[in-house]
Amino acid sequence: MIRRLAGGLPALGLGLVLLGIWELYVRVGPVDPLILPAPSAIAAALVSDRALLWSNLTVTAGEVLPGIALAALLATALAAAIHFSVLLRRAVYPLLVASQAIPLVLLTPLLIAWLGFGLLPKLAIIALVCFFPILVATLDALAAVEPDLLKLMSTLGASRWQTFVRVEAPSALPGLFSGARVGVVFALIGAFFAEWSGASAGLGVLAEQAIPQLETARAGAAVTLLAALAVVLFALLTLAERRLVPWGARA
Repeated sequence: MIRRLAGGLPALGLGLVLLGIWELYVRVGPVDPLILPAPSAIAAALVSDRALLWSNLTVTAGEVLPGIALAALLATALAAAIHFSVLLRRAVYPLLVASQAIPLVLLTPLLIAWLGFGLLPKLAIIALVCFFPILVATLDALAAVEPDLLKLMSTLGASRWQTFVRVEAPSALPGLFSGARVGVVFALIGAFFAEWSGASAGLGVLAEQAIPQLETARAGAAVTLLAALAVVLFALLTLAERRLVPWGARA
């Protein structure tokens, strides 16, 4: 436990140095604090607006968690189908790669216009931005299974499905978690854009409303909570991997 805490000291130290430089620049530099709030102002907003921030944080978290789960489910199913079918890989994979070039700024208002202003378009946006990293990581893990294990299963007379369930799927689980950890960051960005484009609550809505009112410290507090949520979800996925996939978890 002490070693883990000590391992976080370099990141903490660097963060404090960067915050100190930021604070000094706002206080003595040419920038207006209404345009770029100091870290001390953001910290004060985190305290004074804590009830407002918490209510919007729960809304954003309630969008992100099911969105990531939906993306993981769809990506895992498609990765397994592509792994079994070379024809499907050749037909679908290039289209999926090309789809990642569609700007999120363009896609978000279209999905909201098609699906309305409820939870559904936000889940769709979050799932779309998380889907590709999880799919690629899972496919790479499936392709990286040790050939000796596959030969052993073949020697034992295992069917294709038995080999997949007993060897390939467990070997791909670390890749699934790696892709999900990457997808967490994209999920929060997607949720922020979705709320910015059309919603009644959430950290994106709070930031959008705060900036025109020159409440930039409140907007900074919303972004800070968004970043903190990303760190928490990343850590929870890492912990889940250690518990559920001990053979593939890394420090």
